Amino acid sequence: MSRHAKGTFDVKMSPQTEQEGVGDPSVGRLALLKQYHGDLEGSGKGQMLAVGTPIDGSAGYVAMERISATLHGRSGSFALQHTGTMNRGTPQLSITVVPDSGTEALGGISGKLDITMASGVHSYDFEYSLPDVP
Repeated sequence: MSRHAKGTFDVKMSPQTEQEGVGDPSVGRLALLKQYHGDLEGSGKGQMLAVGTPIDGSAGYVAMERISATLHGRSGSFALQHTGTMNRGTPQLSITVVPDSGTEALGGISGKLDITMASGVHSYDFEYSLPDVP
């Protein structure tokens, strides 16, 4: 049975310095720090790779994020995989729980997370499933 968690989050993105011999310099690398509020209370840390294009409003990114939090009273951690594109201003975003990444009381978690941004506030809607507590 799937459940929903909703709330807001704060995010800080910090550009990372280019490393000699690692990747292409046109691929941006950023560190992510997030603070989740609401049904999911905790923090997320991750890394993002992003590429812009000469066409305004077109870009792509991928990111991996580890969240350590309490979700509806159950504590532990899990990983999220982000894939996003912007095609001339039209966004497409997929954020899913990495299979078997849950720890402690969040072991066995699966699901997807949707993000919206309105008036400068980031909100999430997390549809997830967890095994019943024995």
